[in-house]
Amino acid sequence: MRIRTAIILLCLSAGHVGAQDTPLSAIDWLAVQRDVAPVVAIPPPLNENPVAESASVPDVEVQPLDTPSIGGVGLLPSTMTGLPATLWQGSTEADLVAALDRLHRRKPSVPALDSLMHTLLLAEAAPPNGSDGAALLEARLETLYNHGLVAPAEALAERVGTLTPTLFDQAFDLALITGSDAALCQLLTEQPGLSNDLPTRIWCATRDGDFPLAMTVYQTGSALGQLSKLDTELLLRFLDPEYAENTQPLRPPVRPTPLQFRLFEAIGEALPTTPLPLPFAVVELSGDSGWRAQLQAAERLARAGAIDGNQLLGVYTEQLRAASGGIWDRVEALQRFETALNTRDPGAIASSLEKVWPQMRTAGLLVPFSNLFASRLQGLPLNPRAERIAGFAGLLSDNYETVAQTLRTSDDPDLAFLAKLAQGDTSAARRLDVPHAAALNAAWSTPPDAPEDLAAMAAQNRLGEALLATLLRFETGAEGRPAELTEALQTLRAFGLEDTARRAALQLAILDMEGARR
Repeated sequence: MRIRTAIILLCLSAGHVGAQDTPLSAIDWLAVQRDVAPVVAIPPPLNENPVAESASVPDVEVQPLDTPSIGGVGLLPSTMTGLPATLWQGSTEADLVAALDRLHRRKPSVPALDSLMHTLLLAEAAPPNGSDGAALLEARLETLYNHGLVAPAEALAERVGTLTPTLFDQAFDLALITGSDAALCQLLTEQPGLSNDLPTRIWCATRDGDFPLAMTVYQTGSALGQLSKLDTELLLRFLDPEYAENTQPLRPPVRPTPLQFRLFEAIGEALPTTPLPLPFAVVELSGDSGWRAQLQAAERLARAGAIDGNQLLGVYTEQLRAASGGIWDRVEALQRFETALNTRDPGAIASSLEKVWPQMRTAGLLVPFSNLFASRLQGLPLNPRAERIAGFAGLLSDNYETVAQTLRTSDDPDLAFLAKLAQGDTSAARRLDVPHAAALNAAWSTPPDAPEDLAAMAAQNRLGEALLATLLRFETGAEGRPAELTEALQTLRAFGLEDTARRAALQLAILDMEGARR
């Protein structure tokens, strides 16, 4: 037996997810502007007969009105996400941390669900009952970091009033990636108990210009065996440039810490970021290491949903290609396509579209590409192949509903099926050529109704946990379990996320048709 949709929607009434069908994309976090809350004094408990015992001015604790607890901080308030403030409240902290860990090993494979996950991680919400939410915040920061959302994660850490040692370490790693670690080094000088990590203390001592202290800490740590072999050598070369001049380059580690990455850079042996974990790609967006490195980083981050299409396009069009093959062919194809669009010549547009689409498919960037250009392709008199590509692009774009109104009568049966699906219409004949067609059709063939376990979670103020479980269920469904795929889409619909469900369904079908799902 299933708990009906009415119960689910009732439990969401505080935030009403359906009030905003499309969750705010995490990469739009910079647009969030909050008014500064007034500062109020928090008086001591009232006594029945208060009596002044001295004329001295008492210490008064002040804090902003409605300041969230350490685990309740977020960049996106409920008014922007539509998610209730009780998102995590009924769950246990251990269950939420475990759910995020499972999703770390199996990340969402379609951008629509990436966006939903990022929104959950950045949402301002009360921590689990009976907990300050510190462990959950640590897991949120780690997940954002692993997804390449370094700047949003850093901004989230900055919202924490008092850092714990673990949160300081996470904030410091983020700051090293963005190059904004000076303030945290100053904080460590003022509060030495925030970190016992010797490389961090040595780095910060040099930041403060105290090289004798840095060398003393290094020599002590080295003598006591408190530094790893790599850190011992790296720090010595960093602190003693004359010694470094007479040594061979170090073998780069497979997974350096952010501090090791900066130390390699400081001794003149900067590590290429392409083989490194995703967060390091953020370093290359400045272009300081050359355009190729910047292009590779932008593509990696765009695939993960960490930057938007406009930022990617800006990097693609910054210069003319410098060579041929690989990424340079993709740059040329996109630049020629954009030029053709500006000429408004349907023949040139069709020809260049047929060349750039496979390039974007190979790079795993069909959705960002579609969001950039699909609207300019609709209604053009293109040849059948280019028209099919334009249809796919339109259904992958933010304007999929508008595009679907035209495509539902298309002569291409695949496009017609997908267009009706985009409108929640299951009247179209199922297409054997469309992956997951039966499961997708079933998700809209009945009124939205979540499985009993997920509906029960939502009814217990465990909506966040239920959505994390839904993301995982979608992934297992997409890998060959159609019933679970249908359940995941039905759950999103039942929780008021109709737009997210439709985007995820369209992206799954089209990206699998194109062999482009990551």
